[in-house]
Amino acid sequence: MPRITKIYTKRGDAGETSLGGGQRTPKDSLRVQVYGTVDELNAHLGVALAGGLSERLTQVLPQIQNLLFNLGSDLCFLEEDKAKYAMPQIEAAHVEELETLIDELSDAVGPLRNFILPGGSMGAAHLHVARTVCRRAEREATALARQEGVGPHVIPYLNRLSDALFVMARYENRVQGVEEPLWKA
Repeated sequence: MPRITKIYTKRGDAGETSLGGGQRTPKDSLRVQVYGTVDELNAHLGVALAGGLSERLTQVLPQIQNLLFNLGSDLCFLEEDKAKYAMPQIEAAHVEELETLIDELSDAVGPLRNFILPGGSMGAAHLHVARTVCRRAEREATALARQEGVGPHVIPYLNRLSDALFVMARYENRVQGVEEPLWKA
């Protein structure tokens, strides 16, 4: 566990930051954007939790938040540095856990019969915002993977997480007794 002794270092004042392996990179590099978006996603999940969610989601979302820290760590290290440093990474088992959760919550809410609009209860609305941020992180990670290596489970995890967040929003509306807002074409 890293020990943070000081919040500001002044090393980023010129528009660069350090990756996990010590390399300096511009703060607007795609790699930094991706793990910044993952951090933004994590903050949205924190807002959803702070606003109050159903018991099941309150159990699972802190675990997902911790995994998002692992995912950020996975992204801030170059692939060639991962063998040198003992750091958490996203694994296939994490993707499978999300699939199990999606199946569980989908069984609880039933099949989709129409497109739904983001919203309903406040918690569901926050989860929909988190879902869209997750999709952005997935798009950015995909673009990064075209340029340089990323962990093999990063993109699948983000893909499943966005699906899970969609089902979580539906589940939250169901538990709160709030009708899903339907798209009227």
